[in-house]
Amino acid sequence: MSTPSSEPATAQPRLACTVGAYAAAKRLAEDFIRGLGLKDVSCMGSPAIRVPYLDESGTEIAVRLRLELAKGDKADNRFRWRKGTKPRPYGLWLLSEARAAGYVVLVEGESDAQTLWFHGVPALGIPGAGNWREDWASALDGIATIFVVIEPDHGGEAMRRWLARSSIRDRARLVMLDGVKDPSELHVSDPAAFAGRWQVAIDQALPWKDQAAHEAGIRKQEAWTRCSELARSPYILDRLAEALPAVGLVGEVRAAKLIYLCALSRLLERPVSAAVKGPSAAGKSHVTRCVLGFFPAGACHAITAMSERALAYSDEPLKHRMLVVNEAAGMQGEFVSYLIRSLLSEGRVRYETVEKTPQGLRHRVIEREGPTGLLVTTTAVRLHGEVETRMFSIPICDSTEQTRQVLEALAAEQKPAVDLDPWHALQVWLELSEHGVAIPFALELAKSVPPVAVRLRRDFGALLNLIRGHALLHQASRDRDDRGRVVATIDDYAVVRDLVGDLIAEGVQSTVPARVRETVDAVVALVNGQSVVSATAVAKQLHLDKASALRRLRDAADQGYLKNAEQRRGQPGKWVIAEPMPNELEMLPAPESFDGGCAVAPAPGGDTPPLSLETGVDAVVNWIVEGAS
Repeated sequence: MSTPSSEPATAQPRLACTVGAYAAAKRLAEDFIRGLGLKDVSCMGSPAIRVPYLDESGTEIAVRLRLELAKGDKADNRFRWRKGTKPRPYGLWLLSEARAAGYVVLVEGESDAQTLWFHGVPALGIPGAGNWREDWASALDGIATIFVVIEPDHGGEAMRRWLARSSIRDRARLVMLDGVKDPSELHVSDPAAFAGRWQVAIDQALPWKDQAAHEAGIRKQEAWTRCSELARSPYILDRLAEALPAVGLVGEVRAAKLIYLCALSRLLERPVSAAVKGPSAAGKSHVTRCVLGFFPAGACHAITAMSERALAYSDEPLKHRMLVVNEAAGMQGEFVSYLIRSLLSEGRVRYETVEKTPQGLRHRVIEREGPTGLLVTTTAVRLHGEVETRMFSIPICDSTEQTRQVLEALAAEQKPAVDLDPWHALQVWLELSEHGVAIPFALELAKSVPPVAVRLRRDFGALLNLIRGHALLHQASRDRDDRGRVVATIDDYAVVRDLVGDLIAEGVQSTVPARVRETVDAVVALVNGQSVVSATAVAKQLHLDKASALRRLRDAADQGYLKNAEQRRGQPGKWVIAEPMPNELEMLPAPESFDGGCAVAPAPGGDTPPLSLETGVDAVVNWIVEGAS
């Protein structure tokens, strides 16, 4: 029996990275390659190829070095941008030919573009399949058809993802090459047959919208197979509450349901934003994180902090996603606050700036497409005034009973299991389903809300959108109108009213939050002939820790019901009664107050009664929504 040789395997010689070797490897004429400006250079003592990137005027704007002819076994170390160079599309100086031809081919990398140019085909190279920047789209203005080569690998998937978000998608046709990876490989395999094989691929290219619709239909059916039982549930938010302990969340059912509904509203044209508020260590981020675990990763973009201009310059897509900031301090600053307000109010960010280029300072407009909702956690009682009025405030419970539940949950050795796959599939199915919702009782609801504050113009729009969100969530068990829209029921309103009725009333100060009323009542009880009350005494009275009591006192003072008589900084507070608390005013009518023209969804196990829609109400509802938003 033979034994393995101890001699090392002979390494294959590595070809020097020169223009001549590159042209030979790609089976392209060397003089053609050099005519594109490629030159032999040295990089760190090794031969390399200098590849110039020119703008449409022919001015050099970037340089990329090719260090290896072939991709390595572990990592792709073939390319390096010259220091100070920003990635740009390759071939901008040849786009005039594409405009004359009426089409261009988008490919990944330089060699594919060079191969197509060699055969007289207009092309533009993207430096990395996933590196598309939307501001490059303007370079393709005036070109009617954009063929996009989709390679059969992760790069092809990356091309599909950015194309689905890009403004060029409606002009795009997808090109798949039979048996080869890309145009370069198609040429190398048989240069003489390239033209015929390429024409076949072009003739078979599908419009992006047709391909996307076909693929979306398949994804939707697959998602429905996995989520149909959940989607047909009459009370999906109650199913959520039942599943929460399995992901480590106890109590906070109202907060969890409302966070879920806000995150779901990302599918609407006006997503609903919220601030999750509570003292330090109360579990704000934990509650938010647990609830968002019921959504697929692509539904949200979570960050802990952002720079002043991150929202303007980031390439992270925001359209129909929730922006999640894990602490409000991470978005401090006037400019970032302005960008967030613009995103929430206008549904997009439009930022005009001036950038330094080789041709000098140039004007540039950056647009970030929405709509986008915001979820933020904070220890602050109030956020920036212009942001606060655009969001619901979701309080986290600070009671001793909630603390006890948390401790017992932490001590439990075994937790029930939950399968999150149906929940993720439900969101995929909803993303690919109908997003239009009719609210037949919207006008009646609008007339029933007392117009006591200007803020209601925003809050009422958010209320309608939460109702829409709840109806979308249950669309498998809702009727459709003659326009195909999901028809909301009084049951959708009833659930949303229970979640936000008091929050809307608190926002317009027509009622006092229970935690504030308890705190003021405690101060009243403790005064008892004394002139001032300490936070320690209030904490003892309410069975809270001092930090929670102090937060409540500051909240009550912020609303004008208490006042800190201690003016010296660093000294314990001396709390006294200020303004009297107002009488309670119910802002949202009871569900049973609506007339019989609006059907109520059945209790679990019942049959859904038919809906009767009021004639012409849609136009009035649209008017309400536009005014309330």
